[in-house]
Amino acid sequence: MNDTAREIESGAIREIEPEIRTLFTKVVERDPREAAKMLEPYPDEFVVDMLELLNPAAALKILERFESPRRQTILATASPETNQQWMRNQTYPERTIGRLMQPPLAVFRPRTTVAEATEQIRCLAGKAIITYAFVTDDQEKLLGVVVMRDMLLAQSNQTLEQIMLTNPFYLTPEMSLTDAMRSVLVRHYPVYPVCEKTGRLLGLLRGQMLFEAEAIELSAQPGEMVGVEREERLTTPWLRSLKFRHPWLQVNLFCGLLAALVVGFFQETIDRIIALAVFLPVLIGQAANTGVQALAVCLRGMTLGDLRSGRQRMLLIKEMLLGTLNGALTGVTGGIAMFIFATMVKSPLAVMLGFVVFLAITISCCFSGVAGAMVPLALKRFGADPATASSIVVTTFTDVGCLLVFLWLAALLT
Repeated sequence: MNDTAREIESGAIREIEPEIRTLFTKVVERDPREAAKMLEPYPDEFVVDMLELLNPAAALKILERFESPRRQTILATASPETNQQWMRNQTYPERTIGRLMQPPLAVFRPRTTVAEATEQIRCLAGKAIITYAFVTDDQEKLLGVVVMRDMLLAQSNQTLEQIMLTNPFYLTPEMSLTDAMRSVLVRHYPVYPVCEKTGRLLGLLRGQMLFEAEAIELSAQPGEMVGVEREERLTTPWLRSLKFRHPWLQVNLFCGLLAALVVGFFQETIDRIIALAVFLPVLIGQAANTGVQALAVCLRGMTLGDLRSGRQRMLLIKEMLLGTLNGALTGVTGGIAMFIFATMVKSPLAVMLGFVVFLAITISCCFSGVAGAMVPLALKRFGADPATASSIVVTTFTDVGCLLVFLWLAALLT
């Protein structure tokens, strides 16, 4: 359960309308477009209250789905702090820290006394959870962070600069979720300040929201690999799901037709050696699985930030070696199976067919391993999401490649 849900259940932060309490769960279960449709009939004040309860990135996605006139009235209804933060967050790309920022409320100057800060925090606590106090100079540059425990134990006439933690850690808004996760891996703070590289405070990021956003990214990746839109949820209407998925199925069909074209080109060879047709699904399945294994490892390395510059070549060599070794080992088994089958059907080419299967599986698995690693790298290089339909692309390469190798070897050696 996230912080927002706890606030709603306990009512510890503010009195929440029962209707908002009821609608909150329904909104978070829907994709942004459907959530916007659900909120459309409600007054602007109600919509603002609901959006403020959501993860800022999710709130922005829903806000962007409203028609422009309604969106402007919603922004005008929000508090100046929230309005300014939403407008600022919109300037940053998707999947960056800038999209997750909340307005920094407990911000003070260095000479503010503990008594003055405490009084202001009491007022702010009725609107939001205050975890730390932040100390900035006149240019809003972050100077230090004050922990509530230190304020509690300090003398009322002490200034914040006397008790603050100097040189605080902060995130920058341009950081990707992956980079931010790596940065905070050994810093389990409840709240992180977000600053420009110059140190100017821009907003706050709750640690729970960062981990939640990364979890959503990871959960969306398997769907993206097979052409499912990132925003599709269980509650997405079937017509929109059809629009999301169908184009990729057409692409997949076209890719399948390429494989069929290869088979058609070698139809004479297949007619001459019927045993080849029996082993086509075996070969395709083996090569496809090898390619998807390499693809999964590559995507995981990208997500966790392990695939840094210079490691791409090492990854390709590793997958080529693994594909070759796995292909050779399974190729022996496949070759023996082909020999036994060809002998049973009294084929005079049993030994040669077994050798063809061995070579084809070895070469195909090597090719598939390289393709599984290269596809996401190529997509990333061209500015696309490495996970987008990567499984479809890899499967196409492996199907066409392994069929071409298998049937060409059969035609050549038999």
